[in-house]
Amino acid sequence: MSVQPSVPAPGAEAPLVEVMHDAWGVPGVVCVTLNRPDAFNALSEALIDALQAQLSALAKSPARVVVIAGAGRAFCAGHDLKEMRASPSHEYYAQLFARCTKLMLTIQKMPQPVIARAHGVATAAGCQLVAMCDLAVAADTARFAVSGIKLGLFCSTPAVPLTRNVSRKAAFEMLMTGEFIDAAAAQREGLVNRVVAAEELDAAVTALAASICAKPREAVEAGKGLFYRQLEMGIEAAYQLAGQTMACNMMTDPALDGVQAFIERRGAK
Repeated sequence: MSVQPSVPAPGAEAPLVEVMHDAWGVPGVVCVTLNRPDAFNALSEALIDALQAQLSALAKSPARVVVIAGAGRAFCAGHDLKEMRASPSHEYYAQLFARCTKLMLTIQKMPQPVIARAHGVATAAGCQLVAMCDLAVAADTARFAVSGIKLGLFCSTPAVPLTRNVSRKAAFEMLMTGEFIDAAAAQREGLVNRVVAAEELDAAVTALAASICAKPREAVEAGKGLFYRQLEMGIEAAYQLAGQTMACNMMTDPALDGVQAFIERRGAK
């Protein structure tokens, strides 16, 4: 199953990114769909900018969970190689990868959990996009690769999130061979959380998003921020930050009310 591209009105161009609020009928879930299906949703400069704008806006919105999907037959085929080849200069490539890096870091810095809805292929920067999302649900027919090495281009920027999600040797093999791994291997190695039949992909994404939306916003947002900050610290600093975060979290009304409700239920037994 794939997210179908929209049909624009006569004379109008389809948007590069489509946004659906309260997606799949779940309040607070926003689905952001890459909409270059004829190009397998390759990340052109315009698509990078459009996705950056949407995610930056959503980061400041009441949204609870953001889902990134791809229209048509693929999730994302990486950078637009035709566009890249048309401007062969170091300055151009440096600014392009800097813009893509900013986009990837925006996903991590957003207060909302971000879920990749992966189907078809996710290659190079498309695989990077899956790895940068906080969570990923994949169709059992999905395939993943960091295939730049086959073109003489080591996937250096995709390597950053890949090596932070996948075991070291598995990541190195993917980067050095450029070969595809299937959805089962991606789950086994930690690139995706769940693998389901293609026709069940929307239902699985919905269930995961709804489970997060059912939790207090304060705890979810504080937890995401803490999760990534502590990963980059030594264990003592990580514990110090975690303790401070938990103390602040405990003083919120949802936490105090939740603990009190648990105590009262336990006492009633």
